[in-house]
Amino acid sequence: MNPADLMVENNPNPQDLQFLDDQINAYNMAQTGYYDFQWLTLFVRDEAQRILAGLAGFTWGKSCRIQTLWVHEVLRGQGYGQALLAKAEEEAKARGCRVIVLESHSFQAPAFYQKLGYQVVGVQADYPVGHSQTFLQKWLVTSNG
Repeated sequence: MNPADLMVENNPNPQDLQFLDDQINAYNMAQTGYYDFQWLTLFVRDEAQRILAGLAGFTWGKSCRIQTLWVHEVLRGQGYGQALLAKAEEEAKARGCRVIVLESHSFQAPAFYQKLGYQVVGVQADYPVGHSQTFLQKWLVTSNG
C-alpha cells in the first residue's frame, strides 16, 4: 500500500465504521482480559414508538461509559434526564461496574451531571473552538466495596 492511496471518505458506510469498532474492541479485550462488553441503552418512546429521550452507552471491564444522553426539548426540565441517568447507574451497578464516565460540552450540560454527583476529571479547551469539553466520572462503589 502506498500512503498516497489514502482517501478521505466523508460519508462512510456504517458497516465500515462498525468494522473499525469491532477491531479495536477485539484488541482492547485481548489486552485487558475483559470480554464482558455489553450495550446499555434506555429509551422513552411515545405511543407511536418515536424516541423522545434516550441514553446510550456500554459497560465493560467493571466500568460504564455513557456516550449519549438526550431529551427532546419539550420534555426537558421534567426529570427525564435524571431518571435515565439513575436507571443507567442502577443497571451499571447490577453489572458490577465501579465507575461511570462521560463527557459534556460546555454548551450542553456539565452542571447537570455535577449536580448529580459527577466529578470533573478534565477539561479540553477549544473543543469546539470557543467552547470546551468536560470529562466527568462518578464512582458507584467506595474503594472498600
